[in-house]
Amino acid sequence: MVKMDLSGKVAVVAGVANKYSIAWAVARRLHEAGAELVLTYQNEKLKRRVEEIAGEVGEPLLVECDVTNEDAVKNLFEKVKSEKGQVYTLIHSIAFAPREELGGSFLNTSRHGFAQALDISAYSLILMSHHAVQIMEEGGSVLTMTYMASERVVPGYNVMGVAKAALESIVRYLAWELGEQKGIRVNAISAGPLNTLAARGIKGFSRILDVYPQRAPLKRNITHEEVASAALFLVTPLASGITGEILFVDAGYHIMGL
Repeated sequence: MVKMDLSGKVAVVAGVANKYSIAWAVARRLHEAGAELVLTYQNEKLKRRVEEIAGEVGEPLLVECDVTNEDAVKNLFEKVKSEKGQVYTLIHSIAFAPREELGGSFLNTSRHGFAQALDISAYSLILMSHHAVQIMEEGGSVLTMTYMASERVVPGYNVMGVAKAALESIVRYLAWELGEQKGIRVNAISAGPLNTLAARGIKGFSRILDVYPQRAPLKRNITHEEVASAALFLVTPLASGITGEILFVDAGYHIMGL
């Protein structure tokens, strides 16, 4: 019987900023399933935050990786190869847009803000996957995090909605190419609103949290643990026939018209 057992499998989790991060919830769930973790952090400031909680998931390898620096991404996977040998799973939970691009008029989106949002939030999945697959010798999976604003208007989300749309398209193209070449699966989770550091930067976020329980079929918001459990399923052999998929974990909100 196929089980959710990742014993001896190496999982690179990118995007842990603090204990409220979706990436951290996923890391904890993968650790519970037996995975050996590699956690990335953007810079020295965030390193301290990650070090404070890393002990809860054994002794993970911590590696600095700013995805806007191609050498840093390359060095990440070279280090993983030298210390772990190979990778089974890449968790990409990275997104950013300048604060001034969120909450105002979408018409005022700057060229710089647009480029930065697309680079960090979408292109980084291509870049990280390019290097990860070089050491994914047994197939495996890539998983990223998206949001419903990729296909519907969420006022205030602005350029991040465009970035998430690009991210979802990237998932499909990577799924096609990596599935054919290496048997690697690529999927995304479209999570409902969660109280994270990134989410608090969106104007009107608290109102979104209020609306979901009113309209979602389950009449509540979701939890970090629910997203993490869905992530575990998608990266294990239990989901061996699933690739190029956007899995909604949002209490059913996305199915509603009104």
